[in-house]
Amino acid sequence: MPTSKLQQRTLTALLMAPLAVAGVLLLPTPYLALCLGLVLVLAAWEWAALAGISSAAGRVIYAALFALSLIVLWHPWLRQWFAYLNAAMVVFWCAVAFFLLRLRAIERKSGPDLAMAAAGLAVLVGPWVAIAYLHANASEGPYLVLFLLVLIWVADILAYFTGRRWGREKLAPLLSPGKTRAGVYGALGGAALCGFCLGWTMDLRPGYLVLLIVLCILVAFASVIGDLFESFVKRSRDLKDSGHLLPGHGGVLDRIDSLTAAAPLFTLGILWLEAQI
Repeated sequence: MPTSKLQQRTLTALLMAPLAVAGVLLLPTPYLALCLGLVLVLAAWEWAALAGISSAAGRVIYAALFALSLIVLWHPWLRQWFAYLNAAMVVFWCAVAFFLLRLRAIERKSGPDLAMAAAGLAVLVGPWVAIAYLHANASEGPYLVLFLLVLIWVADILAYFTGRRWGREKLAPLLSPGKTRAGVYGALGGAALCGFCLGWTMDLRPGYLVLLIVLCILVAFASVIGDLFESFVKRSRDLKDSGHLLPGHGGVLDRIDSLTAAAPLFTLGILWLEAQI
């Protein structure tokens, strides 16, 4: 990555991070869900283009349908099913991982793809449900949501720098030529360290501490799956970035792709762990 782009990316991250931290820690869950929903509506606008919806009117309709789905899901009767919906999203991402593992070629697409449009709804609804549910239901929910963000940031940063320093063998050249196995190892190592630090602050017994570290490693691996899946969708449209809203990062999707797969798994794992302690 050229130095100028790295500087742009760093500056954008420094501007966004305080807003994200303040929102997670200070806003009640309904207002956090609203703010996150607005961000995801922008991501839905970008996903519409990746699904082959080229007209502005079509993209507006897609983003509006996504926004409507969030409004419907916030109904009290449906919110009681968030735990099950979150678990379903973990299953969805396991299926995506299996699909990527078996992928041997990428078919270039030019027209609308209804399957990809439907997949986009699942990809974007998942982190919204997971974060809202974790924020509202876990003990110290806001701090655990913040930890999830920090975990993703640390994994992303370490993947970049370890990949630059030691990366030789490509992870998935068909999907993302820049990703290396060394970068993934760096991300997993950073996640393990984050898990240890969280467990130490929670004064967990050794057995639960190990489970928390394993969970964080799996969440970091899931974040890689989320990143690779977005790369697959972009490559099927011969696109490098999902958009240009965030200097140095590309589009909103390019910034949250890791979170889309990581959030449901983290929420499922952390709430299960809390129930065992």
